Amino acid sequence: MALNVAVQMDPIERINVRGDSTFALLLEAQARGHRLSYYTPDRLALLGNRVSATVQPLTVRDQVGDHFTLGEGKRTELVDFDVILLRQDPPFDLAYITTTHLLERVHPDTLVVNDPAQVRNAPEKMFVNMFTDLMPPTLISRDLAAIKAFRAEHGDIVMKPLYGHGGGAVFRLTKDDLNFGSLYDMFAVTFREPWVIQKFLPEVKDGDKRIILVDGEYAGAVNRVPAADDLRSNMVRGGSPKETELSPREREICHRLAVPLRERGLLFVGIDVIGGQLTEINVTSPTGIRAIKNLGGPDIAASIWDKIESKRRR
Repeated sequence: MALNVAVQMDPIERINVRGDSTFALLLEAQARGHRLSYYTPDRLALLGNRVSATVQPLTVRDQVGDHFTLGEGKRTELVDFDVILLRQDPPFDLAYITTTHLLERVHPDTLVVNDPAQVRNAPEKMFVNMFTDLMPPTLISRDLAAIKAFRAEHGDIVMKPLYGHGGGAVFRLTKDDLNFGSLYDMFAVTFREPWVIQKFLPEVKDGDKRIILVDGEYAGAVNRVPAADDLRSNMVRGGSPKETELSPREREICHRLAVPLRERGLLFVGIDVIGGQLTEINVTSPTGIRAIKNLGGPDIAASIWDKIESKRRR
């Protein structure tokens, strides 16, 4: 069945088509005969109880430097679409939250992937704290005394912004690092929200595994190995993608998350696991599906569209 599909995303001309998961989803949708339309979040509007956007017909090609064609823009009510892909990248700020409130008005009559209300209620580094027994010791705070006490107990720590993304502003502090005070001051003036303070996991040198779950079920994984001179394994920060298999502990983590994700309508999720410890549950705009396929793994874009089509048929 041909679906009328809109994608809410960042400017399409800026994406790296070699690794972009949104682009992989668009290629698969087009190959299945679905009609594609494109808009950026700034084009949304609410008038009365009607949510609309200025959308453009979209055609995509897997060709670097010439990967899309857009048609003429037209203001269209979002209820006219069968599916909306919510695929703009963080930061998860008030602008992002506002788009979830608008999209919530058309979901589920128009299927929004992921469910916008649940995206709003499950930011990556907060939602994961529902599963503390699967995680490394983690503190969410900006209180100096609480952070000092956590550091005294655990020694080496990692500090990162609660609503950061892509490995930005992630710092490791050893137990005797004299930069702690300066870093605390910098965070205090830069971020209004609390921060994530987490016990450092030395296993990160062996990789930070991105595991994709589709409607709660394991779909594929890639191990992201950091560069020798960097803590961060994100591929946008120089991490190298490697083939991987799931350990029994990682399968246990996937099993524990299956029902909570499915119940929340979080259809496309990427979890991060270091040394058998769950560190994040990514629901806003997960990545990794092209890297997994490029390494000979499954075609997760096809699995996602199989699930979307099944939900629309029901």
